[in-house]
Amino acid sequence: MIEVKNVIKSFDGGEPVLKGISAVFEPGKVNMIIGPSGSGKTVLMKSIIGLQRIDSGRIEYDGRNLPDMRMKDVRRLRREVGMLFQGAALFDSMTVLENVMFPLEMFSKGTRQECVERARFCLHRVNLAEDKYGLMPSEISGGMQKRVAIARAIALQPKYLFCDEPNSGLDPKTSLVIDRLLSEITREFDMTTIINSHDMNSIMEIGDNIVFIEHGLKVWQGSRTDIFHAECKELDDFVFASDLFRKVKRAVSPGGTM
Repeated sequence: MIEVKNVIKSFDGGEPVLKGISAVFEPGKVNMIIGPSGSGKTVLMKSIIGLQRIDSGRIEYDGRNLPDMRMKDVRRLRREVGMLFQGAALFDSMTVLENVMFPLEMFSKGTRQECVERARFCLHRVNLAEDKYGLMPSEISGGMQKRVAIARAIALQPKYLFCDEPNSGLDPKTSLVIDRLLSEITREFDMTTIINSHDMNSIMEIGDNIVFIEHGLKVWQGSRTDIFHAECKELDDFVFASDLFRKVKRAVSPGGTM
């Protein structure tokens, strides 16, 4: 579990980008941070990971406050964290298998053969065909690259998984596959998964716990089913901005019709 308590973050003494945000991100669930462009959601995720130092507040990993940690404890925590970058961020000069082996060889104490076996297990878990393991990232599709990136992110068996716009650049069908894969491995490995996203399809498909922020404030928190009954104008305007989603909301509401 990750808990954010009254987090304030500003840059160069300017107006705070995060204005006292508090939220709980639960294990075994897909937690999503959503909000309009410029709302502060990327700053919030970077702050939680520790890429940006907050002005005040607490960021607790199962009770361990990140801002108070000594460097050796931070390094230990980082081994419990997996990261899925927006553009997959695979190494062009390494094969698919070598990409997944990279964190294992860097941070685990296993033998090379053990690293190979773990990497192959992770690639199998994300349903990547074995004949792709020896290919370079440029030789596989964007969807396959995301699968490889997910395999690499879970290679060290993290307790916490962060995903920055995991469906960026993917077609709707492939996005759905990636969404379901992230949801499955979150439950299977009981990870605290946090996804930064503006993809409404993903939110409605896998959003177990959703934090909506706007202008640096947490405006609402709930599940994807709660969204349809939330009495929050800001959330409503953001999620149901399109005609399609407004029709979906009317259909889901009591007595509603398409």
